[in-house]
Amino acid sequence: MSDVRLGVVGLGMMGRHHARIAQTLDGVSFVGAADALGDRFGVMQNGTLVSSYRELIELGLDAVVVAVPTEAHSEVGMAMADAGVHALIEKPIAATTGEARTLVDRFEAEGLVLATGHVERFNPALIELRKKLEEGHLGNVFSISTTRIGPFPERIKDVGVTKDLATHDIDIVRWLSGSEFASYAGYVSHQMGRDHEDVVSIVGKTESGVTINIEVNWVTPVKRRSVLVVGQKGALEVDMLTSDLTYYSNSSIPTEWEAVASLRGVSEGDVLRYAIRKPEPLVSELAAFRDMVISRDDVGLATAADGLAALLVAETVLESTK
Repeated sequence: MSDVRLGVVGLGMMGRHHARIAQTLDGVSFVGAADALGDRFGVMQNGTLVSSYRELIELGLDAVVVAVPTEAHSEVGMAMADAGVHALIEKPIAATTGEARTLVDRFEAEGLVLATGHVERFNPALIELRKKLEEGHLGNVFSISTTRIGPFPERIKDVGVTKDLATHDIDIVRWLSGSEFASYAGYVSHQMGRDHEDVVSIVGKTESGVTINIEVNWVTPVKRRSVLVVGQKGALEVDMLTSDLTYYSNSSIPTEWEAVASLRGVSEGDVLRYAIRKPEPLVSELAAFRDMVISRDDVGLATAADGLAALLVAETVLESTK
């Protein structure tokens, strides 16, 4: 098959990286990008720059990455479905679950690929963690805790931290546990004087009985991204920023030195940081999108249904805070 003719709508914080990668990705012919503000980050080395997604459609596309503000996801996505163009829409898939369902139904009716940009599924350390969970490395899994905190991004104006960031972690929990959220609640606060929340805590359980604890905010002066999975045989922890995976085995050696025991517990187990290959997650995600457009096979992407499921949990959390 000839190369997939790919375009990008939006050259902001995420779209510029999609465009950068698309211009050099094997099996992809980069058609160009659309952004009303132009190529302000200087990423366009080839392809055509236009000001609107409708102009981009006219250039002839097989597939597109939609990386515009959340409130425009539905409009751009529906236009792509009308034009017969496969789409990868950055998370959250839409501003509301109603819009998301309409997108899912339309792309399905047209026989088109619709994927959601939950790029953490391509974080090398999380891929390795999931593999170890499937192999029973921890035995029964008791809990999954995630932390995604950092400073406030001025670019986000149309949604709060729950839909913009916590949807990442909701998807991670679903993906790692292989189970849907069963019972859960959320707590939010508004510290930055905006209409939308900038702090959210989500607690609950999956249908398989795994305890969930998700902490996300835009008010912390240091950026942290981590996942901790605790199970029968110990714990696995991922630093998503460095893509490091560390295993903490259950305690086995008694600690006889009282001063150390007060710091580390009455006994200690082995600690091991795994050496793993670390390809750029966004490159892997775009390659998977290319392959899905060609084959229609499941290649590890978060599907439209996955995006809808994460958004539904986020909306339910926001509703629970009322």
